Amino acid sequence: MPVSPYVARMRKHIGTDLLLLPGVSAVVRDDAGRVLLARRGDNGRWSLPAGAIDPGEQPADAVLREVFEETGVRAEIERVGGVATHPVVYPNGDACEYFNVWFRCRPVGGAPTADGDESLEVGWFAPDDLPELDDWSRLRIDTTVAEDAPAWHAAPGEQHPALSQPDAL
Repeated sequence: MPVSPYVARMRKHIGTDLLLLPGVSAVVRDDAGRVLLARRGDNGRWSLPAGAIDPGEQPADAVLREVFEETGVRAEIERVGGVATHPVVYPNGDACEYFNVWFRCRPVGGAPTADGDESLEVGWFAPDDLPELDDWSRLRIDTTVAEDAPAWHAAPGEQHPALSQPDAL
């Protein structure tokens, strides 16, 4: 999976030590309520389209870019779904804590197409027929069910289970 040039430069300086990085993810729902998922190229698991925000890039621009790059689907943002930090440890030992902003989106064009690198498969899934997903993906999906719900965040002092265990990618 390609690493942003910014992250690659940071890793040269700090090695595998913990990095706090800005990230985005999208819960793209079509008119039938199905959720767009991609099977990740780095670990083979199904997940939401997501990625790092590049320096100078706004979260809204980053999420639309990531959705298209990973899935071939053009999306439009409906609302902010939530914000949270989320730990990740990559296979090479790199440790990150992502400050993630997730968005509820809807498709406006394109066709589900895996890029063969970041995504191996892409598909639409009914909410009652989702493939196996981690708690982090489930949290973002669950917090975007209602079209007009407020943005989710952990309450002060809350240790939500989906946010406390690092994903081992």
